[in-house]
Amino acid sequence: MSRAAAGGPVHVRAPGKINLFLRVGEAQPDGYHDVASAYQAVSLYEEVWAHPSDAFSIAVEGDVDVSDVPLDDRNLAIRAARMLAAETGETRGVRLEVRKGVPVAGGMGGGSADAAAALVACDALWGCGLPAARLHELAARLGADVPFALMGGTAVGTGRGDRLSPALARGRYDWVLVPSADGISTPEAYRTLDAQRSGATPGIAPLVPAPEIDPDVLHALVAASPGQLAASIRNDLQAPAVALRPALAGVLAAGERLGALAGIVSGSGPTVAFLVHDEGAAVELHDRLRAEGLRALPVHGPVPGARIVDDDGPGRHGPGRHGPGRHEAGDAARTART
Repeated sequence: MSRAAAGGPVHVRAPGKINLFLRVGEAQPDGYHDVASAYQAVSLYEEVWAHPSDAFSIAVEGDVDVSDVPLDDRNLAIRAARMLAAETGETRGVRLEVRKGVPVAGGMGGGSADAAAALVACDALWGCGLPAARLHELAARLGADVPFALMGGTAVGTGRGDRLSPALARGRYDWVLVPSADGISTPEAYRTLDAQRSGATPGIAPLVPAPEIDPDVLHALVAASPGQLAASIRNDLQAPAVALRPALAGVLAAGERLGALAGIVSGSGPTVAFLVHDEGAAVELHDRLRAEGLRALPVHGPVPGARIVDDDGPGRHGPGRHGPGRHEAGDAARTART
């Protein structure tokens, strides 16, 4: 008998991501921009527990600041659960408990990982048994990064970033992340890029009608060469992120001065990702950045996408109530029905 059938919670872990490459094209009639992106899932995770319930509710805690995480239908995880219920005719609800490890509004897809985890967890909890292709379709309706959080690994995304193709990536890639307490919203980053382009701001990547992945990125991944990859990574949203958060320029300069092969703002920022040669170099850079007063997190990739975790030990029923930060919905949200 499955844990869901036995009435227990379903625990799913989903990774954050780094954009190794992000080329932004023109805005489409729906307001979204065409992009060409190379994603890599890294070992910084969101944990989601789905508990049986008659209603839809969510509680959030984490080692990152969660005070700005919405607890109503703006939350992608709740939207994912409601969408799955509507698509399958499920009449039960779910109580979601989220433990966040990915910085909020940090350009690493933490909210998207929550949504992917909620889809997988609720599918198991309710016994829907949807095929992977159908879950991917639902994920794409929730947001451009949600399908990749389901897939994991390394992938190329086109269109809005949700048309994914696995990329052959040999070996392991070690990164050191420097998060920021001051997040950037994705729409704000794109608006800033559009304004910079229309104003012909010096140093801004020019508009291309059909963005493509630089072949050098794919060659570096096949060659398992961090050095080659360092020479190829780019992000059209980096300049807007630095314009919105000028302190990022100093962070990028510090990481490269202290031994990183290259630094890049992840996605819309403001998390900065530094690529290094190997695990030992990641430890060294972590220590040097900490000595400079910066928070640093060593991670590696690629790692798998959203997966069910078999909880058999202590704490198997979800997050505790005395962590660094907890944020949960009030009574009205707890009793909201579809």
